[in-house]
Amino acid sequence: MECTINWMGADGMAFVAQTGSGHMLTMDGAPQGGGHNLAPRPMETVLAGTGGCTAYDVVLILKRGRHDVRGCQVQMKAERAEEDPKVFTAIHMHFVVSGRGLKQEAVERAVALSHEKYCSASIMLGKTAAMSTSVEIVEV
Repeated sequence: MECTINWMGADGMAFVAQTGSGHMLTMDGAPQGGGHNLAPRPMETVLAGTGGCTAYDVVLILKRGRHDVRGCQVQMKAERAEEDPKVFTAIHMHFVVSGRGLKQEAVERAVALSHEKYCSASIMLGKTAAMSTSVEIVEV
């Protein structure tokens, strides 16, 4: 995996990343840090990427199990250390999974498999952060 990050110039703290798959991602800092608040912070992208990684796993696991999954939302809440490096110290992921006839046990198993075996992002962040999850099922 590769990624190239370019600083956008001397009047701020914006950066553009070009991923190895050819996609662009813009990041910016908070005004108090010299940014212009025009894009997500780098650490927000880490959190969002982790949510995307685990949501991907949960949907894939449920689909492979032939469950009628129609939607998956992950609501992320994180706490960071007060001192540098301001690593994540706690992350809670609330999964709202919608579908027809979904069983609580199946969705909880998919979430657990993601966090224990498949989602490299959440497993990596779990080295510094207390990870917790909750599941809500919506019948559609």
